[in-house]
Amino acid sequence: MILQALKEYYDRKAADPDSGIAPLGWEQKEIPFLIVLREDGSLVRVEDTRENVGKKKRAKVFLVPQAVKRTVGVSANLLWDNVEYVTGVVCKSRPERVAAQHQAFVDRLTELVKCPEVKTICAFLATPDYRDKLATFPEWKEAVDECAFVSFKLVGETCPVFNMRDIVEQIDSGKSSRAEASDGEICLVTGRRDVVAKLHPAIKGVQGTNTTGGNIISFNFPAACSFGKMQGENAPIGERAAFEYTTALNMLLGKDSRQKMSVGDATAVFWSEKKTSLEDEFFDLFGESEKDNPDEGVAAVERLLASVRTGAFSHEDNTTRFYVLGLAPNSARISVRFWHYGTVAEMERRFADWFENLRIAHGPKDKDHLSLWRLLVSMAPLGKSENIQPNLAGAVMRSILEGTPYPATLLASAIQRVKAEPHARPDVAYARAKLIKAFLNHNKERKLTVSLDKENTDIGYRLGRLFAVLEKIQEEANPGINATIRDKFYASASSTPNAVFGNLMRLKNHHLGKLSQGRSIYFERLLGEVISEIPSFPAHLSLDEQGDFAIGYYHQRQDFFTKKEVANNGSI
Repeated sequence: MILQALKEYYDRKAADPDSGIAPLGWEQKEIPFLIVLREDGSLVRVEDTRENVGKKKRAKVFLVPQAVKRTVGVSANLLWDNVEYVTGVVCKSRPERVAAQHQAFVDRLTELVKCPEVKTICAFLATPDYRDKLATFPEWKEAVDECAFVSFKLVGETCPVFNMRDIVEQIDSGKSSRAEASDGEICLVTGRRDVVAKLHPAIKGVQGTNTTGGNIISFNFPAACSFGKMQGENAPIGERAAFEYTTALNMLLGKDSRQKMSVGDATAVFWSEKKTSLEDEFFDLFGESEKDNPDEGVAAVERLLASVRTGAFSHEDNTTRFYVLGLAPNSARISVRFWHYGTVAEMERRFADWFENLRIAHGPKDKDHLSLWRLLVSMAPLGKSENIQPNLAGAVMRSILEGTPYPATLLASAIQRVKAEPHARPDVAYARAKLIKAFLNHNKERKLTVSLDKENTDIGYRLGRLFAVLEKIQEEANPGINATIRDKFYASASSTPNAVFGNLMRLKNHHLGKLSQGRSIYFERLLGEVISEIPSFPAHLSLDEQGDFAIGYYHQRQDFFTKKEVANNGSI
């Protein structure tokens, strides 16, 4: 199903002349340097294709003949490769290996020896001192230092030799003749006969994998093989289908793709059967907003919520499928962390539920909506993404996509971090409060509101409000205090109230005595309102009640802040 959906995405992009997706036998590749030659093979210059993009240089992307699959062996690409393969100049490898690499590159040129452009390249490489001539150009020194990819270009031409018409036609005809040379086997993806791909093209761009990429499907040790079949013969997928699904996936995983995002240690890609607004806005909904447009995510969520509230779905949205694929590194391979699909309308409703459950009051500097990564990293020790609990990100994303209960570890992790860091930054406290509220409303069918709910009589919520009021009294009685009761007693107050609140209630009398009469009366009334629904302090609170405690505390603190802002504006 995954490979078929990716192949269909390839077909969709191939039908669009502006998509830039590579045809069979080709791929998109950055080529930083081009060796420019005259027709007689003499050297003209070394051309640098890179352009400044911010603080970095970005090489121009070309449509090149598809790269060969190589690990430790020597195997050259056609008409392009790194400096060692193309010219035999030693950059990183041993001299004897570089000599073998360069010979492999020259040998591959014989496939196109009838083309005059290839004869020009062969003439240049046959020149005894071509390496010395290349060394006179400063661009070549950079190419050697980086062991960069290089290719050739003829003077006066606008494109490299591999994009010239006669060479393209010969490369394509070679691919076609090979496909027609054998009846092959039935492809598991297309159901048509094709030559079986023994090795599938590498998949690149999954975080945690090396630059050479990895494979979803591969067989390279005897225990994974059966019936005497070798490598890809164990899962017969035609060369065309293998090329198309890997090309589609590499396009989704591309450097500038907006159809991928990090979900913990996994990389998620997403697409739909045909172009939809959800495909364009999925990244804005769940990904980290770009610096030059920080409010795009907020706007996307608002559009989503509005469309769900009004039922503004087209007929196609109820039938068009939307796919989300999560990939993670697994040794030398790539594993599927999660895979889900549904109609666009189904997905939008589930996403709207997620964002509606997350909504909670916040300070003026906080965004209405936070990316999934920012929410999860708020629960990680030291605020580092690598410290996010293993598998939590994937489990949360899976729950959102399927509309199932969120993982229990989500609430446990959030409460644990609140106790460990009771004095967290406001933005971190806000992110944790959003997750706790979302979990309780979705999993436990709580009716927690966006802001302070004075009608909520749940014991955990009331105790959280009470703790916030007691802390506020202490803060006003001791302006500039370094540590409040939150730093010393939050963890115990939220789990074993009976052991803490008696002492805190006695301590508040001392603090009230330091306040003005008006403030003292205000807090006494507020305490009476909150305590009226607390018959006694329980010996302990369950995990769900600790979540209620956290939201009650957060709501009451936000309410104090809101009232303070109103007072400063002169409205009270």
